[in-house]
This record gives sequence, C-alpha cells and structure tokens, in this order.
Amino acid sequence: MEMTGEQLIALPQQATWNALNDTAVLMDCIPGCDSIEKQSDTEYLLTMTAKVGPVSAKFKGKMTLLDVQAPDAYTLHFEGQGGVAGFARGEAHVRLAPDGDSTRLSYGVKASIGGKLAQVGARLIDGVAKKTAEQFFTAFNKRASGAG
Repeated sequence: MEMTGEQLIALPQQATWNALNDTAVLMDCIPGCDSIEKQSDTEYLLTMTAKVGPVSAKFKGKMTLLDVQAPDAYTLHFEGQGGVAGFARGEAHVRLAPDGDSTRLSYGVKASIGGKLAQVGARLIDGVAKKTAEQFFTAFNKRASGAG
C-alpha cells in the first residue's frame, strides 16, 4: 500500500523538526501507541495496539531513521510483529519546507503486511492505514502547534 499527504504546521521548520523527533510528542500522536523507547539518535522501540476489522493485536516494533538531513527530511523505516495477527513493515519519507512563518510537512508512505492482517482484505487495510496516518498528522499538527 502507498499513500501521500501533507500538513501545514503553524511552527517554524526547526521547531517542527524538533517535535517530530520528540518521543513524548510522537507517543501522544501515534494512534494506539503504548510506549516509545529511544535506543539511539536513530533507533526507537515501540509497542502499539492496532485493530483492522476483526483483527486486533499488540505490535512490538522498531523505527529507524535513515538519510537524516536535519531539519529538512528523513526516511523512517518501520517493522513490527503482532504475533499471530501478522507483521507490518515499510517506510515513510518525511520532508519539511518553510512556508511563511509555518512549515509544510509532506510525507509518502509505502507499507506491507502479512499474516491474519493480510487476510482481512486490501481495501479495509488501506482505509485503516489512511485513517491512521490522517489521525497521526492531525494530532501532531495540533500538539506541535499548541492547539491540542
């Protein structure tokens, strides 16, 4: 599955970058996130609960930041295991650009899943993935800009 989108964040670019790399902000904004633990400047361990149709699972995963070009862009590689529910993996390309006093955040995500999750149907999974991405970026925008 692939998706793209963008948000206008009411913060300067450096402040937006700082928020994107703040584990407390990320934990508040990732739907179903139970914990994020920083392992290094580029590696994080996380646990989250996800529900896709009739399949609900707790995922344990790892996020790795690649091609970091602070404060402009990075690639976020993620992989997670949900036990019998299956797995998810992929990457997100995140780019920040100044837009007046604000920052335009654009993203492109490619992800794949397997196991029971893959059996519930691509259309359902695509819908949940898009909704989750929208929830994250809307929550991030509110939290980072102080509106939430």
